[in-house]
Amino acid sequence: MKSPASASWKAPLKFRMPTAENLIPIRLDIEVDGQRYKDAFTWNPYDPDSEVVMFAKRTVKDLKLAPGFLPQIVQSIQLATFRSYEGQDMYVGDKIIPIKLDLQVNHTVIRDQFLWDLNNFDSDPEEFARTLCKDLGIEDPEVGPAVAFAIREQLYEIAIQNVTSARENRISKKGRRAAEHFTPSKASGAALDLMKLFSFRSSVVRKRKEWDYYKPVLDLLSNEEVDALEAKEERSGR
Repeated sequence: MKSPASASWKAPLKFRMPTAENLIPIRLDIEVDGQRYKDAFTWNPYDPDSEVVMFAKRTVKDLKLAPGFLPQIVQSIQLATFRSYEGQDMYVGDKIIPIKLDLQVNHTVIRDQFLWDLNNFDSDPEEFARTLCKDLGIEDPEVGPAVAFAIREQLYEIAIQNVTSARENRISKKGRRAAEHFTPSKASGAALDLMKLFSFRSSVVRKRKEWDYYKPVLDLLSNEEVDALEAKEERSGR
């Protein structure tokens, strides 16, 4: 089936992730009886709910977690939120948006920002992440999945915003752009601030004055620096 790459403001799409695979990001941070479980992964929202229960049981068993984690994990995998948007209109148009990365994975710190075409439903965050890691010479195999997840988190939030915006402010017959009603949320605000530099019809070819905004920063931390950051995170999480 042909990808809906030629969407227009007059032809809304039905809600979905603006990627080739319709996977949604799930982030867990659960603490039970002094034990903490953190994880981030993608999930097919069309899988039956029984798969969520099986995943939770397997995770508790494999990681030797307390039994109280089981219901918490099941409850935290919110597929109902995604499904509540199914069938609703999502206005995309010629929208190119900035994606921002600011990640620490083990000893690797990566900061980068780049443009992403929401109209490209053949895009693959996982393949993009693999290419980015290869270009930057990143050897840690956990960095690629973390980069892909961060991209999917931002795309998912923007897709929901597009639905919410279309619902609250119906597109007029004159074809007023939905971008006029776009309200960025707190979580994606840092990345979306860069939208002020570009119009929705801007080219993906970067101008010289924009190069400094799109220069990846890579840093490798020492064991002492990693330990210090982990201790700081643990204190802030209490």
